[in-house]
Amino acid sequence: MANNNNGILSGISAGLTNTYAYLASQYPNGLTLENLTEARGKTSNLNVLNQSFASYLQNNFTNIDKDGDGIITSQEMDNLSNLISTQGLTKAELTQLYASGGSGLSESTITKILEHFDEMDTNHDGRITSAEISAYDVNCARMEVEDEFNNRRAADMSVFYGDSSTSTDTYSLLSYKYKNNK
Repeated sequence: MANNNNGILSGISAGLTNTYAYLASQYPNGLTLENLTEARGKTSNLNVLNQSFASYLQNNFTNIDKDGDGIITSQEMDNLSNLISTQGLTKAELTQLYASGGSGLSESTITKILEHFDEMDTNHDGRITSAEISAYDVNCARMEVEDEFNNRRAADMSVFYGDSSTSTDTYSLLSYKYKNNK
């Protein structure tokens, strides 16, 4: 995940917001579930509308429409965007975005996030934030460096003790120096 992890969830949030803005501009009386269904079926929208984010909005309509009036307002979209930015996404939400192709992330990145979701969710609230993803990425990089250091240290020890390619004379010299420096 050597990409900009701080942008992972903000990219998803921006994709949802932009998709909403496009759809809301098409329906001045408000974005309803029926409007979403209609918009996704229009052939004129195929090249303009991000179907994956539209699918997410459609599938999560009742969760986004907090006041239950049947219309997703710009305030409700702002609330969703703020929720994603501050509290992150659940594994189910990420899985849904991944399945619809709407995460905007590379397959390897989203797969790694989903595979290591529980490890990344350090506060165990069932959501991961950009900060948790970044912390996990930093921790993995730190562990890689530590492993490399430990492997190098172990490899350096073979020079001290000698190996099968070390001549008998060199080994004898090392043994002699060791015995005489005691």
